Parts: sequence; C-alpha cells; structure tokens
Amino acid sequence: MTTETIQLPGADGVLRSYTPRTEPLALTTGAPFSSRTVFSAAHVVADPYADVSPDSPAAVDWDATLAFRRHLWSHGLGVAEAMDTAQRGMGLDWAGAAELIRRSAAEAKAVGGLIACGVGTDQLASGSLAEVQAAYEEQLALVEGTGAQAILMASRALAAVASGPEDYLDVYGHLLRQASEPVILHWLGPMFDPALEGYWGSSDLDAATDTFLEVIAAHPDKVDGIKVSLLDAQREIDLRRRLPKGVRCYTGDDFNYPELIAGDDHGFSHALLGIFDPLGPLAAEAVRVLDTGDVKGFRELLDPTVELSRHLFQTPTRFYKTGVVFLAWLAGHQSHFTMVGGLQSARSLPHFARAYELADGLGLFPDPALAAARMKNLLSLYGVEQ
Repeated sequence: MTTETIQLPGADGVLRSYTPRTEPLALTTGAPFSSRTVFSAAHVVADPYADVSPDSPAAVDWDATLAFRRHLWSHGLGVAEAMDTAQRGMGLDWAGAAELIRRSAAEAKAVGGLIACGVGTDQLASGSLAEVQAAYEEQLALVEGTGAQAILMASRALAAVASGPEDYLDVYGHLLRQASEPVILHWLGPMFDPALEGYWGSSDLDAATDTFLEVIAAHPDKVDGIKVSLLDAQREIDLRRRLPKGVRCYTGDDFNYPELIAGDDHGFSHALLGIFDPLGPLAAEAVRVLDTGDVKGFRELLDPTVELSRHLFQTPTRFYKTGVVFLAWLAGHQSHFTMVGGLQSARSLPHFARAYELADGLGLFPDPALAAARMKNLLSLYGVEQ
C-alpha cells in the first residue's frame, strides 16, 4: 500500500482503500450576501487539557472557539450562537452559554459580524409556567444587553409543564411584548431533542403549526423570522407561504436546504443551519452565485453537499454535533478532537470514516494532507493499521 491511500472501515467492518484528494476547493472570503440572510450555527471548542468529567461544567477553549467564529464571519456568514450546534443542553449549560454569548457578541461587534444568540430556559431543570417565563426573560435580557439579536429557542421545561396551546400562546406572547427588537422564533423538532415532543401543545404537526402561526400573527412586528428544524421540506414550504408579510423563514432543514434556499415562484427560505458550520466557505460561495441570480449554479455547488449533511444528521440526529466537531478538527480549525461532555464518543469509527471520505471528496479541507494525517491518527487509536 502506498502512503497516498488510507484504509477506511465500512459499516460492514471491512477495510477498503481510499485515495485522498490533493487539492482543496479554491474558496475565498467575502462580504455578506445580498439575496439571502444566512446564519451558521457554530460549535464550541473544548479545552482538551481541562480535568473534567462528562458531568462537569463545560471547559471551553475560548481562543479557538472565537477564532472559528471569525472564520465564519470572514466568509460573509452570520453566526447563530449558543444554539443546538454549540451543544446547548448536551454538554454546555446556561453558565457556559451565557459566557459564550457575551464573548461572541463582543467579538462580532469588534469585527462587524452578524450574530444572533439563543434564548432558552436551560437554567431550569423543571419549573412552573411562571418560572419558565422568568428564565426566558433572564436570558432575553442578557442577549439583548450584548446587542445581539435574540433567537427564542424551544424550551424543554416549557414542553414539560405546558398543558396545551394556550400556555405557549401566553408565554411567547409575553416574551414578544417584552422584546426590544424583532426576534427569530425557533421550532426544533423531537428528532433533534426528544424532550421537545408535542411542542406548541400538540404532537399533531398541523395543530402545532396553527398555534405557531397564531403566535406570529399576534405579534408580527416583533418577529423577524422563524427557524424551522423539522426535516420536512414540504411542511416548511407550506408554513413559509402562510407567514405574514415581512416575516422571514430561516430553513433549519439539514436534509433539504438547497431547494429550500433556492425557493420557488412563491418565495424562498433564508438559512440558519448547523451544516453550514463545516460547509461554511463552500456554502458562502454558493450563496454568492445565487446573489447573481444563477439558481442553477447555486444548486450545482450545494446539491453535492447533501449526502454529507444527511450522513452527519442521521439517526440519532441529536449527535450530529460529533461529526461537525470531527470535521473541524480535520480541517485544522482546532488542534484536537475532544468535545464538551465527552460527546466525541457519540458516533462510530465507520461513521467518522464515511464523513471524512465525503468531506474530502467535496474539497472541504483547506489542507488535505493534514486531514489525511489526522484521519490516520484516529484510525490508529482504534487499531486500524495503515
């Protein structure tokens, strides 16, 4: 075997030879986009030298974490901060998220980057409706105090205590009346977080959608847009067409994003996506092509990335963060493959091997040789000889 090949394990346990590409895509930095507003939800970089356990508060490498956000901003992408991709509620607690918001908002201000930050209730394990509302208010005040836009995230505590749609209408209505600037509402489906089953007061998605739209219709001046993460393209399109004028739809569909961003004769979706963390420069290039009106060119760049995204977000979907951080390590954005909460163990070696192969094939790694060397190091830890 030559040094140019890597032995990768498949799902069947059989090793096969893969030849990495030698040149990355030529992708340049640039200004924000004119035709779409695009946020990348961004991951956090753990401190690999911290003496912590999976149950400990997150130990974050702040320098590397902020450097990655500067990378996204340099390509014209906005940063959606302290969201699911940042392991919110899966290793990153509210204290860590609050510090992340403060630091990232300050960095955004310093470099002129677009930022929106997650507002939730994760300082509560459970509570009454009044306590859930107070937790939301605390986080909303912190985010708005930094000058960042607020994203009202779905709340596990609200899902647990709400008795029906009326409770959601009351809590969200109160928060929207308090918000000083228009917010983004976020509907995260149970495939991302099983604790959010039945959100908006019903497991019937049609009924839940009606409640969601009722919240927006009552306060259209306080809703910049909605982010929908249900992995159902037609449902997003139907919902998008029912939004009040001026309220945007930000796709959170990591399975069908090219078609949803491209849109149709009736409209299109903007984007707030976890997959744009590893795809950042390529996604930015595609949206710049779309800015020229070239939908075909946009799809030609972005459609081939869907296989990688569907692989990273495969069931159990909530563990997609592991693949995102893995690719950031291979791409040289961080020096290690360690995650807060020990989540680097959440995917299998064959899963990593396929993610590497797909990302390398797309030309995502700025230094393919570095990515190949790191992949070989990981394989050796699992006993795969090269």
